Amino acid sequence: MLADAMFLPQEVIRRKRDGLPLTRGEVGQFVRGVVDGTVGEGQIAAFAMATLLKGMTIEECVSLTMAMRDSGDTLAWGDLPGPVVDKHSTGGVGDLVSLVLGPLVAACGGFVPMISGRGLGHTGGTLDKLESIPGYTVAPEGDLFRKVVRDCGVAIIGQTAALAPADKKIYAIRDITATVESIDMITASILSKKLAAGLRFLVMDVKCGNGAFMDTLDAARTLARRLVDVANGAGMPTTALITDMNQPLGSSAGNGLEVREAVAFLRGERVNARLHGVTLALCAQMLVVSGLAVSLPDAHVKLEQALGSGRAAEIFGRMVHGLGGPADFVENPERHLATAAVERAVKSERGGFVTEMDTRDLGLAVVALGGGRSRVEDTIDHSVGIVFQAALGDTIEPGQTLAIVHAGDSTRAEAAARTILEHIHIGPVAPAASGAIIETIS
Repeated sequence: MLADAMFLPQEVIRRKRDGLPLTRGEVGQFVRGVVDGTVGEGQIAAFAMATLLKGMTIEECVSLTMAMRDSGDTLAWGDLPGPVVDKHSTGGVGDLVSLVLGPLVAACGGFVPMISGRGLGHTGGTLDKLESIPGYTVAPEGDLFRKVVRDCGVAIIGQTAALAPADKKIYAIRDITATVESIDMITASILSKKLAAGLRFLVMDVKCGNGAFMDTLDAARTLARRLVDVANGAGMPTTALITDMNQPLGSSAGNGLEVREAVAFLRGERVNARLHGVTLALCAQMLVVSGLAVSLPDAHVKLEQALGSGRAAEIFGRMVHGLGGPADFVENPERHLATAAVERAVKSERGGFVTEMDTRDLGLAVVALGGGRSRVEDTIDHSVGIVFQAALGDTIEPGQTLAIVHAGDSTRAEAAARTILEHIHIGPVAPAASGAIIETIS
């Protein structure tokens, strides 16, 4: 290992360029240099490209993850009377799982300090969804964050500048140097933030399909395996589920609409079967890995009780109020969530079966409505989106409603309707049935 006084970033880059393994000390020095400015942007870019092309061993990836974790503050939750556990999704369309998962696990005795992100490309972001709730703060002071986690069992907020700052710097360079796809750096980016948040246990939801960043099963398996191996190597027991993203997960896509669906789910009013299956599968893994349940069947019993009793809905309402939202939000969501100016039903032009859904394009339709960002500075319209009334394999009659567009004006509504008709495919033969849970990596 090079001594600090002799540290030369270019030597670390050279070793990685030549496919040589880096020591924990070399990785740690490089990451410290990223934060204190002694490693320049060009050197970060060169390191990222070398890592993309040559890859890392498990040991190197653990070293990178731990160094990025230690680049800023780390949270500790030793005063809590239960396990600290979380899940992370690689992103999809209509994926509102976090909104219901956190309260469900909290209702079963877990503590979920969830650090979430914003929408990326065609995918929705949990923070954007929560900001549709008036008054909800996604960036509370640290003391308030701790209080809500302690009192409610769950708090969902955004990443602070003090948590894993090296990740923010490195990711900004990866984003403009075509190195975002590095499996090792994706892994370190995700896990460093989770470790900095003080988690003891983690469950990963790795999406696979035409609406996921990992569109093939092989790519999803590679990422899931690396996440599980590195997380366990870093001392955080982790399991991953590979789940299907060849159609929207929930019945809605769009920030306020997804929050409405989450409240209805928690109140037992409208439950999308795929959303229910994926959510409870992830929650069950969380209960088992953290020791809150002795088996998956035991976990499912506990979760159904938490849902059916209204306990999870109550916890969600308390979390919302604790972070600045309305006290009666769960009881009266329609009173507080914005409503779009235009609603437009999109009707099928032919009969048959839903044979395919171009999920990425449907997510981009929500972005075009104003429900996501094309530029960082864009303002989101939390009222817009799409409510889907058809799923893969459904029988469709001519004139049947496929979806309802919620838009700010009729021009955008018509554009979204055309996109939906183009990207929900109707054919004469039903597709083979497939489950939402593809594989478990443990």
